[in-house]
Order: sequence, then C-alpha cells, then structure tokens
Amino acid sequence: MDDEPRWIITLLSDSGLRLSEALGLTTDEVHLNAAIPYIEIKPQPWRRLKTKSSERKVPLVGEALWALWQASKATDGQMIFPKYCTPTTCKSNSASAALNKWLKSKAAGADHVVLHSFRHSLRDRLRAVECPADIIDAIGGWTTEGVGHQYGKGHSGRVVGGHIIPVKQQS
Repeated sequence: MDDEPRWIITLLSDSGLRLSEALGLTTDEVHLNAAIPYIEIKPQPWRRLKTKSSERKVPLVGEALWALWQASKATDGQMIFPKYCTPTTCKSNSASAALNKWLKSKAAGADHVVLHSFRHSLRDRLRAVECPADIIDAIGGWTTEGVGHQYGKGHSGRVVGGHIIPVKQQS
C-alpha cells in the first residue's frame, strides 16, 4: 500500500527511528537531495527526545528513502506526517495503536510483532554486516557506554563510508 501509514512503517523499518521521531519530522529536517540523503533528529516543541544521544543525523537508504520521498511529495505543509503530528502535538499513541493493529493483521501468529521491533531488527541487521557498535549506536541514537567513547571528534561521513552523518562533533 502506498499511503501515509505504510510510509511510516517503512521509514521505521529501514531507519531505526523511534515512532515519535518519525512522526514529528518536518520538511526542514529531511534532506533528500544531499549527496547522502539524511534526516535530522532534534528536539522540537511537539517532539521531545528520549536521550541526549537521540539528537542525530540518520542516513536514508532503501525503503526509508522511498517512504520519505513519497511523504514529502504528499505534504503541503511543514509536517511530513500531518495526520499524526502538528506543530503543537504529536499523536504517537494513536499512531502506535493504528499501525500496530495493521502490522499484527499482516503478521499472522506473531503477536510479539510491534513497531518498536523495527529498532531492534535494524540493530541486528547492522550487526550482521559487521557495522561497528559505536556507529550502530550513533545511527539509532543509543547511548554508547564508557568514558572513552566521549573523547575525540566522533565519526565523519567519510570515515564511516556514508553510514552516518554526525549532528555535531564531540570535544
């Protein structure tokens, strides 16, 4: 299906975003014409971030890139997913209920399948291609443990080969 709810599911499946991060995207945060297409995840009045490391830039690949092309073409305002998010409110609970209901109808016998499963499966997919753990953490907005990870400038797009575009350099 080529509609807003499926674009959201597709975006989640290939980006590892949290649902509220995806729903709260604006046209200013989506960079489809960059050399490496990406989205910025940053705090917004309608979308708080779970952790400080949640602020990041996430590369767009595969179906996530397609989904945001579709959603960007379909919106005529600031919000990428206006059905579920306005400049004042993010309706992530409503979206979660509706999207999980649809997912469960397609995953017969897999009652444990929920939207949040996509975050875990992306992490598994990145491990399967031997992506370094700190890059996986940066893409997913997970906190990387240990004092040593706080030193240095972080990854540049060149070092990572296009897998991540950092929000800011660490000092």
